[in-house]
Amino acid sequence: MNDATLTIPDAEAMRTFAARQVAPLLRPGDLLILSGDLGAGTTTFTQGLGEAIGVRGPVASPTFIIARTHPSEVGGPGLIHVDAYRLGSLAELDDLDLDSTLEDSITVVEWGEDKAEQLAEDRLHLTLTRERGGDVDLANPDVGVREVRVIGHGPRWSDVTLDAN
Repeated sequence: MNDATLTIPDAEAMRTFAARQVAPLLRPGDLLILSGDLGAGTTTFTQGLGEAIGVRGPVASPTFIIARTHPSEVGGPGLIHVDAYRLGSLAELDDLDLDSTLEDSITVVEWGEDKAEQLAEDRLHLTLTRERGGDVDLANPDVGVREVRVIGHGPRWSDVTLDAN
């Protein structure tokens, strides 16, 4: 996989995309870097992923605690869920000591662009965007089309193909 862009119709479809298309490809040691606009669905994606791989939940945004560990309930890899939004430097991310759990877990770093790439040569970078403009349905924030651009880095992802079906 070099580069794929997929259209995801709403938040529930984002969870389904993570669960059905991405989760089956993952194994311990995989790193996913998620970036995008606020409300584009990075935590929603991670919720679908966590449910699919069978980790203890609920998966929620770790904005204020920076990192959450979700152990497996099914004997698979755990999920390390990091929110790097409030981190100001590579050194602060390094202080989390993620490389000590990287081999045994699936690590998802929200807002990790330009911060988490040094953790692994092989990684998936997902950029999520959401349509802008028009009327916003504040009563139903899960509605709205998203686009996900997935770029695989390193030999691990060179022969992998994704689609939103």
